[in-house]
Amino acid sequence: MDDIFSFIGNAFGEFIRFIVDGLSGFLSGLDEVAGSFMQGLSDSLGIPITLISVLVLALGLWLLWKGLAALLRGAFIVMLIWWLLGVTVLSWLIY
Repeated sequence: MDDIFSFIGNAFGEFIRFIVDGLSGFLSGLDEVAGSFMQGLSDSLGIPITLISVLVLALGLWLLWKGLAALLRGAFIVMLIWWLLGVTVLSWLIY
């Protein structure tokens, strides 16, 4: 009887080990991909890889997106304001 439960426990432990090793490999690869993406983005834009610069980049792109949404609504003056703000924020960042 002990052999059956030992076998079941061993099989269950091996299954958990397989899942953990698979997730560890996947997340390790995901970390390398994200790092390479951020390095390529910062090299092409000429910005440092810091949290502040990424947040400012996201803010500038969000402002440009708001301008595009205003353009689709037909609000041309609002579109110009959003785009002016977005370009101003992005010009602070990109050198």
